[in-house]
Amino acid sequence: MTTAFSSDGEEVIQRALDPGGAGGRPSTVTLEDFYELQKATSFVVDNGFTKVALQFPDDLLSDSGDVAIKMEAASGAKMYILGDTSYGSCCVDEVAAEHVDAEAVVHYGPACLSPCRKLPVLHIFGRVPLDVTRCAEAFQELHPDHQTHVVVLTEVIYSHALDDLASELQPIYPNVVFSQLDNKEPNNSTQPVSGLMRQFGRCFAIDQQHGIEKYSMFYVGSEGPELTNFMLSWNQCSFSSFNPKTGQGRKETLDVNRALRRRLYLVERARDAQVVGIVVGTLGVADYLSVLQHLRGIIHKAGKRAYTLAVGKPNPAKLANFLEIEIFVLVACPLNSLLDSSDFYRPIITPYEMELACNPARIWTGSYVTDFRHLLPGACAHTPFPDKMSEAEDEPSISLITGELRSTNLNIVPDPKLSSDTAVACRNHLQTVAEISPAASFLKSRSWQGLEPQLGQTAVTKVVAGRRGIAIAYEDEPCGQ
Repeated sequence: MTTAFSSDGEEVIQRALDPGGAGGRPSTVTLEDFYELQKATSFVVDNGFTKVALQFPDDLLSDSGDVAIKMEAASGAKMYILGDTSYGSCCVDEVAAEHVDAEAVVHYGPACLSPCRKLPVLHIFGRVPLDVTRCAEAFQELHPDHQTHVVVLTEVIYSHALDDLASELQPIYPNVVFSQLDNKEPNNSTQPVSGLMRQFGRCFAIDQQHGIEKYSMFYVGSEGPELTNFMLSWNQCSFSSFNPKTGQGRKETLDVNRALRRRLYLVERARDAQVVGIVVGTLGVADYLSVLQHLRGIIHKAGKRAYTLAVGKPNPAKLANFLEIEIFVLVACPLNSLLDSSDFYRPIITPYEMELACNPARIWTGSYVTDFRHLLPGACAHTPFPDKMSEAEDEPSISLITGELRSTNLNIVPDPKLSSDTAVACRNHLQTVAEISPAASFLKSRSWQGLEPQLGQTAVTKVVAGRRGIAIAYEDEPCGQ
């Protein structure tokens, strides 16, 4: 099943907005408290902004007009409401904000906390109530050992209650660590510095001698892509969760190994592919241009063809237009990277999985990377592409899916200036190889290849008058029929 990030929007159009329903502002919380209007007003006034974009997710749009009116009256600045985001609603939509020349963005609702490129941003998550007492009880039921090492992670909409939860648990559990939201400029590092972990917009300190793999994770929030992202990234840790909507705690039963096997299968599909489509899934996250260039480089070095596609929110109908592409790579924030592609015509993988398929120096170590910024040069998970391959590494391999021989082609770099579908490229002074353009070969296999002149194959005829008018009513058609 596709997510809201990849849907065609039909469900959003048909859905009725309910201010007090699931996902919207609870009826028991006032507008001022839920949207922290005083904090947002101070952000605008203190920085002297005159044009501010207010970005709302779909389930909070019903309050957008009232919030904008109150913000304008309190700050004197002009407010613009951003409703339909260009990509995922968890990301700051800088593209839409620039259309109105906004000087800053106030982002409401759940957020991935990915760093932005240009505009200053204030995140207002919405103060959704949390039953702290029931949450503490569920924690104790799941962790009877008071000496256990646990990291408490929360969905951003419940982060305001973290201090209250800490006051309930810390007197009983001395080794429990509570993560804090971290909106500062990242250092692209997932390794603890003096025991400090910074990842996915969270910051927490652990015992370096104990190691992160010795900790359990307790997540406060609903089941969704964020929890799945945490479980795959910290797959060596056991997970439990508390769902504030149901008031129930449980040990997470997601088969992480099965999920990873599915992702590794997609890596094998990427190794077989010769034509790769890089789908731009964000225009606001910092370093997205750098990772696009990085992906094009490794795909080019692996002897494959890469095409960059900007299609907005991807859905099966859009991507099905590119039949010659054998696999897609989605460049998006960590929450939207793990897209379920079962409904798509071709598989969709992450930049990290594409690196596993193309870069022979990168091997599977058990760690999974969903933040594409960690793959860039200078980051913690960067692995340089080897300059020269040994003969053993350049030998043909066998596809685990088709059973056919597959050459790595690492030393054969296609020449982008060649326009024909077949060309001869010099590999060394002793041998030459024939380079085939997969896209051109695919086009030749199609029954319809576009308009063809067919010179000399069509009989010459005199020019005759065609039909006049518009398609709904040509002049030679009877009126009203």
